[in-house]
Amino acid sequence: MPRTEIREVFIAGLKNAHAMENQALSIMKPQLKRIENYPEVAQRLDAHIRETDGQIVRLEEILDSLNEDKSTLKDVALSFTGSMAALGHTVAGDEILKNSFANFAFENYEAAAYKSLLVVAESGGYGAAMTGLRANLNEELAMAEWLNDNLVAVTEKFLSLRQVGETAKV
Repeated sequence: MPRTEIREVFIAGLKNAHAMENQALSIMKPQLKRIENYPEVAQRLDAHIRETDGQIVRLEEILDSLNEDKSTLKDVALSFTGSMAALGHTVAGDEILKNSFANFAFENYEAAAYKSLLVVAESGGYGAAMTGLRANLNEELAMAEWLNDNLVAVTEKFLSLRQVGETAKV
């Protein structure tokens, strides 16, 4: 593939990743505000929100180094869909579980996007971008692993709260 085509794919992927991270924030922030009975989840979500802010900065630095801007339209569109997804779970009696499932899926989606971007970066000779992309990938994988490792405990706590008549609020 000609280098110009690889650049186009790379730039599009970076802009998509930037929008994806904004979408992640629009999903996680409302969840964090609603969590009452799961302090361990709240703490990890809060930490990952800060990581996500850093991921956005890394992506902007890569785009800046390539004299490219983020896509404001993509950012707004995906942020809106993320907010709607988060809102959709608020009416569920098992909101914490639905959020846990969705977060796990989304973290793996993000990891896949970064794995792909790393291949494109390597193919196009964008070695300077690879450190930031690897950092983002590692943070997404760590969050996905945390969610995976804690799903049983969150589910058990949910059941326990329900059993004693608690509302099991997120």
